[in-house]
Amino acid sequence: MSSINHTFATLDQRGDFDTLIDARSPSEFAIDHVPGAINCPVLNDEERILIGTMYKQDSPFAARRVGAVLVARNVAQHIETLFSQQPKSWKPLVYCWRGGQRSGAFTHILREVGWGAKRLQGGYKTWRQHVLDQLQVLPAQFRYTVIAGPTGSGKTRVLEALQRQGHQVLNLEGLAAHKGSVLGALPDAAQPSQKMFESRVWQCLQGMDPAQPLFVESESRQVGALRVPEAVYQGIQDGDWLHVQADLAQRVAFLLRDYPYYLEGQQLGADLDRLKELCGSAQIAQWKQLIAERDFPTLVCELLERHYDRHYTRSLNRHRDAEAAPPCFATADLSDAGIEALARAIGDYRAPT
Repeated sequence: MSSINHTFATLDQRGDFDTLIDARSPSEFAIDHVPGAINCPVLNDEERILIGTMYKQDSPFAARRVGAVLVARNVAQHIETLFSQQPKSWKPLVYCWRGGQRSGAFTHILREVGWGAKRLQGGYKTWRQHVLDQLQVLPAQFRYTVIAGPTGSGKTRVLEALQRQGHQVLNLEGLAAHKGSVLGALPDAAQPSQKMFESRVWQCLQGMDPAQPLFVESESRQVGALRVPEAVYQGIQDGDWLHVQADLAQRVAFLLRDYPYYLEGQQLGADLDRLKELCGSAQIAQWKQLIAERDFPTLVCELLERHYDRHYTRSLNRHRDAEAAPPCFATADLSDAGIEALARAIGDYRAPT
């Protein structure tokens, strides 16, 4: 007799299903999940802790007995609220951490209803390993066109414009919910987990054509608290670099428009404290006085001249070949229209072969 369990499906078969269901707890789902999955926990966070504690402190039998009641109740709630209108032909794919009891119980109930449910072989762990494996090889299939330039030259906005104009773009700062510098945290969005960031990078790359240029911003190994996948970072270092150049006044005006949330509240002063080791306490105190005086143009100008531009020059010199500088795209206009025009010029450029 065959030992194949036909209630399982492989990762490669996930596209054959109508709905991808993540049966893990909300906190597990928030850390990372298979793209496109919906969270239908069979145990919420509190229930999962309760069952785990009972398993260790009481007995596995007692934990399973209580867990069965909670799982049945939660699955019933999902069926009643989310899936009550699904036709008999509906095919959901369910996964949990390892493709074990949580997804098994959920799948069993759905199949008893009459739906063609299956569970993902190996669960989320299989997905996670797939992402890690792919991020070792997929990024190397692309040739990167790298947009470099000092802080305030609108590099990320140029990337966004290139994407609107139909070019392939890997916006690492967008995927990481961070602007990349010590002052780059966004006021209304926390950074994703490292696992989620890597899943986002994989999802972006797997939908692109390796035969076409891939535009990316020059990034360090980290974007905020997140590490850029090594193969992506190496692709950036080996890519075709372009340099965006804008004068200091234009960059100051651009940053004042791009960071409006820093012009209110106390966060800017607190974040500047993180530069004490590099810039010295006296300099930080002077900058905080500019904040108190609401002299933000002078503050931004000094931050560029005394910190960011020095850092950028050192970084560019480490990368630049001794024999050639990257092609330069100068602009005197960092308005929305100016950035669109700059993106068109960059998009039309082709590096010598």
